[in-house]
Order: sequence, then structure tokens, then C-alpha cells
Amino acid sequence: MKYDYVIVGAGSAGAILATRLSEDPGTSVLLLEAGPDYSGIEDLPEEVKYGYKSTTSIWDSDHNWKYKATSTAGNTIDIPRGKVTGGSSAINGTIFLRGIEEDYDDWAEAGNDKWGFQDLMPYFNKIETDKTYENNPGDFHGSSGPIICVRYPEDTWLPGSRAFTDAALDAGFPFCEDANAPDTTGVGPLPLNSPDGIRWSTAIGYLGLSRHRLNLTIRANVLIKRVLFDSTSDIPRATGVIAVSDGEEFTVEGHEIVLSAGAIGTPQLLMLSGVGPRTHLAEFGIECIKDVPGVGQNLADHPLTQVTWQTKPNVELDPVGPRLQVLLRYTAEGSEIENDMIVYMQHAASRARELGESFIDPIGISAGLGLNLALSKGELKLASADYRDSPLLNYNMLDDEEDMRRYKDGIRMLVNLENHPSMKEIIESRPYLLDADLESDEALESWIKRNVGTGHHISCTAKMGPQTDPMAVTDQYGKVHGFEGLRLADASVMPECVRANINVTVMVIGERIADFIKQGH
Repeated sequence: MKYDYVIVGAGSAGAILATRLSEDPGTSVLLLEAGPDYSGIEDLPEEVKYGYKSTTSIWDSDHNWKYKATSTAGNTIDIPRGKVTGGSSAINGTIFLRGIEEDYDDWAEAGNDKWGFQDLMPYFNKIETDKTYENNPGDFHGSSGPIICVRYPEDTWLPGSRAFTDAALDAGFPFCEDANAPDTTGVGPLPLNSPDGIRWSTAIGYLGLSRHRLNLTIRANVLIKRVLFDSTSDIPRATGVIAVSDGEEFTVEGHEIVLSAGAIGTPQLLMLSGVGPRTHLAEFGIECIKDVPGVGQNLADHPLTQVTWQTKPNVELDPVGPRLQVLLRYTAEGSEIENDMIVYMQHAASRARELGESFIDPIGISAGLGLNLALSKGELKLASADYRDSPLLNYNMLDDEEDMRRYKDGIRMLVNLENHPSMKEIIESRPYLLDADLESDEALESWIKRNVGTGHHISCTAKMGPQTDPMAVTDQYGKVHGFEGLRLADASVMPECVRANINVTVMVIGERIADFIKQGH
């Protein structure tokens, strides 16, 4: 059977594409997923079903691809990505945060004029049911979408959340009631898609709407070796994929092939299929169908490091409650980039994971410092021509001097907050960032390089843009330049990473590109 659409990857965007395209009963859709599929919420394993309520770690789960990456020179970090229907929306931290307006307007100015903030606003609303504003959504909130968004009111905040907010307000940061509204900055409640602790992934929200449809076929536990092309004409056309399931290899044909395998899986699959930098493909004897230098380049993410404080014995720490309640966005002093810093306040923080301690038993509170619009960029390369081998990931974090300057200032700002009376009242010590690490810029820079991790927002590895941009891989409709029948729809197509967690934006990418396809683009 030849399908109208073959979608590779049932994640944050792929599940949405499959759901929207299969709304037409005359359209046949095949959705392929490398991990398992669970038909209902009650069937989900604990680490997938629950966010903050889970007592099972996702880090060691088979539903995690368990990638490794270089963060800074000589330092290796773990990169979790979802290997299950729902993709990374099924294993993430459930932070349901939009980028700011300028993020999307910048995409439009870069030659993607269908991606401005005003163009995307209906899609932000379309994906969500925002419980905070459900009865009065106005222009900036959705009340009937497949993904449920919640916030925790101030009267439910635990001591760590309250103390951090008081300290931030007294430090001059404004209060932000709604971080998903336009023109917002400051400290306030964090939007989450985890009602009652359940991680409301696209597998629940979207595939729950569509998996019963006769024209949608979901095949789980299927790996893809490469995309097939008909190269007999001047413009090569994607015709199908070579797939492997239970050791059996088979070919699937489609009128259009859509790669939604994520910012790691999609560029890897393109290169394995002969679409990428010619000289790199030649290293592994891969025939180059077309030299596309931008594949795997421009890797963006948000550097993230925790400042952890051990709290006094009498301070309430809820190990199975919503550990994240409060967010701070601000602009670094001297920065030309608005809202370039972000802080996730965790009111129940565990010991450092690398110490091997139980992740469920909190010792205190922490503040995770993230850097938005990092100037440093990384890259993704193949490790081999074998589809089973993970690619090489180099995040190149904080390599740019301005990135490191902003980051050091952010760490010092967080440390200064501990002198506020409300923080002093609950803090006993700062066990992992010592005073000696703060004595000089050199000492702090060394500590940061040893400890910096990722916000898990890898993106931009096959960016969209006009053909005049030599590093653009797709046009703004997701169609790969120089090919027919091949489209990308996931975080890889972002021209630049947004100033927020990316899951909401990836869902919007799924909705937007589904509409482009329906409109004949």
C-alpha cells in the first residue's frame, strides 16, 4: 500500500500532523515511531504517565534515547529524548511556555514571513486548554485545545517558591502574572501541562483524538534506515523509507514523506539518506544525493545550571508535589537581547544526580539558570553510516565571551538573592557552589564549565529559510530545498531557538505545517 503521508516520528509535532492530516477520511496516513505506543493513559508506565508525581526516573528508562553530548571541552552530558509515542512531550518537565513575540517576528524577518507572532497566535490558542483563563480566555489563551495548561496559585506555593519570589521582587524584578501573555517579564507562576501530575503529551492530547480513525495507521517500535529517492529527474523525489521492525526490513511508500524525528533524529536521518554536507557524508561512504551544508549545523539549546541550597530541617519540601511553581525571566545587565535570561525555581530539589543519590528525596531548593539566544552554536555529525549508532553532538556551550559574561552575572545574581531575609530564613547551606568558586571570575568560569548542562531544548539543526540562505535546509513550509515529496516538521526547522522551553513552539510547528499541507503548499 502507498500512503498519502508517511510521518517518521510520533512526537510533539508528528502526532499533531498525523491527527490533523487524518481529519480528512479520504487521506491515508502512516505514523511510524521508534519507541512503543500505549493506547490509553491507564496503560502508560509511571515515568511516562507522571511528571512530578513519578517515583521512577526517566533518565534510565527505555523510553529515553539516552544520547550523550559534549557540553564544553572535555565534559560529557546526558541528552534525554523521548522514545515513545508523544516523543519528548512524553518525558519532559511539562513546562508549557511560549516564546516571546520577537522570537517569531525575527523568524519572519529572516525570510519566513508566515511565521510572525500574529500569524502564530491562533495556533498557540488552538493547542491549549488553559485552565487559569478557561472562563475568560480573551485573545491570548485557548479554552478548547487538546493540551491542558495549569498554574499553581500563590496561596498554594511552598516556602521555597514564596521566598524566591519575595527576594526577586525586592531585587527589582516585576511580578509577572502570566508568562504566556505578550510583553511579559519578571517573576511569577509557571505554566505547566501536567494536570494532577499527569504529563499531558501529544500522545494523550492528540493521538487520543485520532488513533481510532481507519485512515490513520500507527506503527510502533519501527526504526528507519534511510529515506528513498527517485533521482531519475532533475529534482529528486522522496518516495518512501526503509524501515526495520523486530529485525525485519521492509519498504514503505508514500506520496509525501514527513520527517518529525526531532532535532537529533531528523538531521541524522537526512545525512544517512544522502542529504547533508557532501564532505562529511563522504567520510562514511554515503552517496550524496544533494550537498546541503546546513544539515546538522546551527545547533542551539539553552545552557542550564542549578544553584542548589540545602534548607533547614523544618522547611516543608514536598517530594511528589509540583516541584516547579515559579519562573523568572529578565534581561542581563548590559545585554542587547531582551529577556535573555530565565530562572526555574524548584522548591524541592534533590542531590546532584551524578552523586548517585535518590532523585525523589529532596534536600532543599534550587534555581536553574538558563541562557536564551546563546551566541555559541554547536553541531551534529554522524558517528557512522549505521542507523543504530547515535550521532555525535557538540553543544559548544558558552564558547562566546558574551555568553559566559551573561552567565557568570546570572550565577552571582542568584547567589546574592540568598541574602534576602525570606531566603535566609529557610537556607542552611549552598553545598555544590562553594564560596571559593565565587572568589574570582576565573574560578566561577571554571565551575560553570564543569557543571553546565542543557535545558533539553535542542533545535535549529535543519533550519528553515529562503534559498538565498546557504545554511537553510527547508523553506518556510517545511519542504526541503531541492527535493520533492520531502518535508520536515519538528524543532530542527527553527531558524533560532525561542526564549522559552520549546515544546509549545514545536506543537505550533506541527499545527502550522499541517495547515500548510492542507492548503496545498
